[in-house]
Amino acid sequence: MQNTKVFIIAGEVSGDLHGANLIKEINSLGQNIEFIGWGGDRMEKEGMAILKHVKTLSFMGFLEVLLNLKTIIRNIKDCKNQIIASQPAALILIDFPGFNLRIAKWAKKHNIPVIYYISPQIWAWKESRVKAIRRDVSKMYCILPFEQQFYAKFNVDVSYLGHPLLDEITEFRLCESPKIIVSSKPILALLPGSRLQEVKRKLPLMIEASKSFPQYQVVVACSINLDEAFYRQYADDTIQLIFGKTYEILNQSSIALVTSGTATLETALFNVPQVVCYKSSPLSFAIAKLLVKIKYISLANLIMNKEVVSELIQGNCTVDNMVQQLRLIEVDQPKRLEILLDYQNLATLLGQNGASKRVAEDILETFFDTNGIK
Repeated sequence: MQNTKVFIIAGEVSGDLHGANLIKEINSLGQNIEFIGWGGDRMEKEGMAILKHVKTLSFMGFLEVLLNLKTIIRNIKDCKNQIIASQPAALILIDFPGFNLRIAKWAKKHNIPVIYYISPQIWAWKESRVKAIRRDVSKMYCILPFEQQFYAKFNVDVSYLGHPLLDEITEFRLCESPKIIVSSKPILALLPGSRLQEVKRKLPLMIEASKSFPQYQVVVACSINLDEAFYRQYADDTIQLIFGKTYEILNQSSIALVTSGTATLETALFNVPQVVCYKSSPLSFAIAKLLVKIKYISLANLIMNKEVVSELIQGNCTVDNMVQQLRLIEVDQPKRLEILLDYQNLATLLGQNGASKRVAEDILETFFDTNGIK
């Protein structure tokens, strides 16, 4: 009997988004594949059977990982048992490297093909992981244009087929979603992240900074993994809380305070001038400073290899600095115009939309035929 079962592991909200798009495109190509694994609501909506939800998985920073080490070890054991029980034809691993590279090593020993979608950011730290990727990963798909060149230095053949965020944003724009923020004021968006720890650290600072901008309607892009009572600890009734509608918020926003991560690129692709904020525990930051080897933390700056948007990191991530930098990107400010021009160049560098479909086609062509796995 042919085996067309695929086990997918996405450990973060952004991975759930990209995984859902990939599943959708594979399904659209007519291959009868059963998806099972770890992910979130979006992947479930596209037909994947969820064995563990992303909201139980994501730990931010070195200290947080150490504090949750027992849980992480138990999760790895549970995952291996679930893979054995489901007997998939292949694994698709989405980013989430600390966990997924361990699973890849184990899967290689069990002769399970490993497809890695969205390369770990080993160009930033833990470059030594390239050896494990060469050994354990059957096919690696990158989503940042400079990653292919990075891997070439180590004679590792990877594929860059575009960035899947372009697909998601293009689809959103085609749908012509109605405006969800009713206000005569311009919008100041606060994107504090999706993890409990990062929201706790940054949202109070962001809200305090927003008080210097009474001419704006302040809107918080809230994670569906956290409840309203949690956010209302920090936000009074003048601040709108909107859950799971980041694109709708960005589509109406004038300026934004954004937590480092995928959201910084999403904000750029919606042409919203932003200030990027990063703040972790003191211990996690001290370790990161020793290990991480990159000039910038936001994706817009990394891809352009220049400071497109301001980054407020750790000690510099203060209310006063947020206010100062936001003032520089308001309407008619010279820096705002510079950012918008750089955003155009960024979009050009990322290439055309359709990345998810191209990756889906390549996976099917490389690994599957009419009888299942090749």
